[in-house]
Amino acid sequence: MKKTIIIEGMSCMHCKMRVENALKSVPGVSNASVNLNKGTADVESRDVADESLLAAVRKAGYDPKRIEG
Repeated sequence: MKKTIIIEGMSCMHCKMRVENALKSVPGVSNASVNLNKGTADVESRDVADESLLAAVRKAGYDPKRIEG
């Protein structure tokens, strides 16, 4: 299943890597890719609760606004 997370506060490649690594560390996530220009992260996963994804982004230090998809 693919979901897109809208995230505020990312501005550089360090931010991109930090969020991608945080999302990839969530059990069940097979891939995560951040688009800095759009302020989004595309996540591919199997049966992962939205709150787990949002919590990973928050723990990385960023502000997730919502999940689409």
